[in-house]
Amino acid sequence: MNQPQSPSDAGRRFIIMVYFFGALGELMFGFDSGVIGVALLFIKKEWNLSPALQGWVVSSLLLAAAVGVGCAGMLSDRFGRRPVLKVMAAIFALGALGCAFSPDVSWLIFFRCVMGLGVGASAVVVMVYLAELAPTEHRGKITALGQLMVVSGILISYIVDYVLSPSSAWRWMIGLGFVPSAILLLGLFFLPESPRWLVKKGRNTEAATVLRRMGRAQPEVELQEIEMMEAQQVKRSLGAALRELTGPGLRLVLIATLGVAILTQFMGINSIIYYAPTMLVAVGFGQTASIIANIGIGAINVVVTVISLSIIDRVGRKRLLLLGCVGMVVVMIILGITTLIFPHGSSIVAVVTLLCLLLFVVSFGMSWGVCVRIVISELLPLGIRGSAMGLVMVFNWLANFLVGLIFPILLASAGIGIAFLTFAGIGIIAFFFVLGLVPETKGRSLETIEADLRQRSQLSGVSVAHGYKPSSDIKA
Repeated sequence: MNQPQSPSDAGRRFIIMVYFFGALGELMFGFDSGVIGVALLFIKKEWNLSPALQGWVVSSLLLAAAVGVGCAGMLSDRFGRRPVLKVMAAIFALGALGCAFSPDVSWLIFFRCVMGLGVGASAVVVMVYLAELAPTEHRGKITALGQLMVVSGILISYIVDYVLSPSSAWRWMIGLGFVPSAILLLGLFFLPESPRWLVKKGRNTEAATVLRRMGRAQPEVELQEIEMMEAQQVKRSLGAALRELTGPGLRLVLIATLGVAILTQFMGINSIIYYAPTMLVAVGFGQTASIIANIGIGAINVVVTVISLSIIDRVGRKRLLLLGCVGMVVVMIILGITTLIFPHGSSIVAVVTLLCLLLFVVSFGMSWGVCVRIVISELLPLGIRGSAMGLVMVFNWLANFLVGLIFPILLASAGIGIAFLTFAGIGIIAFFFVLGLVPETKGRSLETIEADLRQRSQLSGVSVAHGYKPSSDIKA
């Protein structure tokens, strides 16, 4: 007679499925971020695009993503995390198919805007969803799964680019983005709603069921903690989310979250993701060689992200952010000086450029790549988390849009050297910003973090000069 299936085994499979599909929304963005770089090599030849139009082809998605982010926070607070993800997966699928059949660059830009709505909305909801489902001791690792999906999507797209590049099939490259969005849409029908959102809507019994299915050791205790915080949030949430976020209790939180959201883009990572093939061709690589090198960059990105998942809950978010700044600044200075001293086309410039791009990706992937989304989701309070996350990520995507739009123009007019020395300067600013204003959040519940931040903000008189002191924020 067969033994009944162990509940723990069934529960473990359910938990893995929840976290996998919960993070899969980020793979859509990763796939498009990677695929457009190589596709652009063929698109600009087919339609004879200027640097400015190349920037619009890449960055139109990012501008629309900012709109999607702004809507997603409010919608996810009202209707739930899971329904919003379903709609956005369908929108992304429609946009990918539209891009594949675009008759000219205007239609391509339009459908990339459609994709952007899905990408932006899913990005913010995935961060909130994973943070609210994850247990405190593993929250950093689980929330960072979204970034792992991003870099995995980038690597997959690089491989697709290599396979399809001999036939210049850029339409297939972009159109295949339909596949991950369709898989996500299917998987979402089997995922639970966020327990914290359920409590917010008064559906506490359902929230307790989700916590038990997610394998919590003490689901009743955790539910009580969420209920207590939500009871306080109800009293504070009568005003608009924006008014609360800019009020005395949370102004330092707003400064910290907006700062890291904007700086992570201005340090240049997505310039590398979007334009690495263009840069490598410019310094002497052949087209095929640049695509193969791109696969190497993507593979390294995945490896370092996996490594960072295993250390982030031990080392801490703040320490990794600071170390990442140091690594990126050093690499960008080396790349900038080398490309200014030696002529383009020389083997020295080609080798140094590739090595520096790889080392930059390593530094970013081990630090800002996984930490930023975690820090933002951990610092924002429960009652307005969806809306506040939307506000912060609007600025993140607008910064991404500006970098994507301006970088090809900067590259054509000033060259790689000036571009990356600029990124190095921004990296130095980011280091001191994190040192002075970003608190450590590892190993603490979301509710405890929120209570502490509100107390600190009010005690400090909401003055940056009396903000988070580095000596107390960096924990051993």
